[in-house]
Amino acid sequence: MTKRIIALAASFLIMGAASLFAQETAGYEAEAQAAETQTVEQTEQAPAQSDSGLSGAIKYIAAAIAVGFACIGGAMAVGKIGAAAMGAMSENAELSGKALPFVGLAEGICLWGFLVALFIIIM
Repeated sequence: MTKRIIALAASFLIMGAASLFAQETAGYEAEAQAAETQTVEQTEQAPAQSDSGLSGAIKYIAAAIAVGFACIGGAMAVGKIGAAAMGAMSENAELSGKALPFVGLAEGICLWGFLVALFIIIM
């Protein structure tokens, strides 16, 4: 159990660091593009503020956590349901059509996590 917790914490640390670096490079690219397209008349105006910094990084970390927890939960559900479905099918082959949709429903948990992460990033 402690190995799972350590592995989970390490994966969140890696995903968090990756999201912070992704946010920093996106900010640099936006600044470079704005500098190239800026004309002489616009230099006197105040530069536009973009959604960068800590709030942008938190969005990526929240999205990574949403997908991570959903995928871990979906994997645990598929493991238990899949094992039970295979056991039931080994005793009665006619149950395969009734057991496999439950495995598909458990995989849908990962899809919901991805959709939540997508909404977090977009909004």
